[in-house]
Amino acid sequence: MAAGGFALGGVLLFIGLAAGSLLAQSTGGNDAGPFLDAYIWRITRFTLLQAGLSTLFSVLLAIPVARALARQASFPGRIWMLRLLALPLGLPALVGALGLIEIWGRQGLLNRVLAAAGLEQPVSIYGLSGILIAHVFFNMPLAARLMLAGIERIPAEYWRTSANLGMSAFAIFRFIEWPVIRGLLPGIAGLVFMLCATSFTLVLTLGGGPAASTIEVAIYQALRFDFDPPRAIALAALQVALTGALLLVLKLIAPPPPEGETSGKSIRRSDGASSLSRLADRVWLVLAAGLVGLPFAAIAYAGSKADLFRLLSEPVFHRALAMSATISVLSAVISVAVTALMIRTESLALAQRRPGMTARFFAGAIGASTSFILLIPPVVLGAGWFLLLRPFGDVARFAPAVVVAINALMALPFVHRVLAPAMATHAVRTGRLAASLGIAGFQRLLWIDWPGLRKPLFVAFSFAMALSLGDLGAVALFGSQDMVTLPYLLYSRMGSYRTADAAGLALFLGLLCLVLTVLGTAGEEPEGKGA
Repeated sequence: MAAGGFALGGVLLFIGLAAGSLLAQSTGGNDAGPFLDAYIWRITRFTLLQAGLSTLFSVLLAIPVARALARQASFPGRIWMLRLLALPLGLPALVGALGLIEIWGRQGLLNRVLAAAGLEQPVSIYGLSGILIAHVFFNMPLAARLMLAGIERIPAEYWRTSANLGMSAFAIFRFIEWPVIRGLLPGIAGLVFMLCATSFTLVLTLGGGPAASTIEVAIYQALRFDFDPPRAIALAALQVALTGALLLVLKLIAPPPPEGETSGKSIRRSDGASSLSRLADRVWLVLAAGLVGLPFAAIAYAGSKADLFRLLSEPVFHRALAMSATISVLSAVISVAVTALMIRTESLALAQRRPGMTARFFAGAIGASTSFILLIPPVVLGAGWFLLLRPFGDVARFAPAVVVAINALMALPFVHRVLAPAMATHAVRTGRLAASLGIAGFQRLLWIDWPGLRKPLFVAFSFAMALSLGDLGAVALFGSQDMVTLPYLLYSRMGSYRTADAAGLALFLGLLCLVLTVLGTAGEEPEGKGA
């Protein structure tokens, strides 16, 4: 309990110091201005519109994709499909936007094909449509993987019973899969909504102008161009209020999915064996592979035309690679350790026979703290710590530690979504037995917890490391000649119009993310195999 409280205090302190340093710059007199500004209300409406539509499309597409992966558990290439769906999470937003432009842009592949059919520029990547395409590209795979993890935790006995009863595919979905998906939807939808509401690079790149600005862009403008910290804090408070209210509503929509006990037998489903089911599942998998894979193919094609040998031989590349690797490993270790500690502390607080109000509040605060980084924009955290450290001399000396901390916080919600259900299921299936046998402490960690949680821990670590590896937001404020990461180097090459080098770096970053997802899913085997 004490360790969890310490972790919670550390998260709150890191965020509070950043916000406090910004508030200390306040000159007063215009705190109420943002809420009386018609421009702010307009961008608020657009933020809610694009985030709501992006969430709706991402979740609706993720459901059939996750079900297809769960039902067709032994088709050739399934493991690579899972790794493909994990790639957008660690891909830098700027690199993903470039790949989408190669497919959906004015001179992109889709428009060239449609133009050959007699249609003139029928698709536009800029504006609301481009933002929605980009958000679905990044968030649909994440939602599908989280749903798939929930479906795969359904006990094998459920599937055996459904086969014995001769249940149809629709009945299986209604009575077995949907209760689990419905319980996962509030958390997944809330996560996707906050990612879309706080999206910055994609909106700035694909928005197409002031008409497609969001609250996050307005916060950046207030800090970067106007240097108006009170306005930025007020906008951040507005963003926190909007996303927090949505999370509360989503929390009340559906209860968390129940965790059933199981004997651990292999899963064998019968609802995906018919020709119609296989055809429908293949259609959804092909569509998902095309939506996610084509931009990666475009990045690979453009990067292959660069002088990769010269690019990878440059000393600045070696420094950037070493800095990125160090930051990503440290931030991933911190994120996974803090998240696992918080989840364990939360379960202990609620494990009492009659948990009091204090215990429930403490557990709720720990659970909510993992999503704080989605409520507090990273640009605000970075700017706050920049101002806080400036009186101590050269900020560049502290930059790596600050970037590691911000990246670790950025990964908390993703790691929590992976570890929390897995740890809850593990506790239900092993907690009573371990307690009855008197197994605790290091022995339980070595013989019970590690074998049962090794797979989700590797997945969470790879997600956190890939996310940190592709981050540009935190590094953009602190980047310098002494602190260059791969995304920062890519951004600088694009700014100097060295597009071939930028394409080569984008290809290298994509390959690194692929390696991380392969390592994170190395232990995955089709659940349907076996007796």
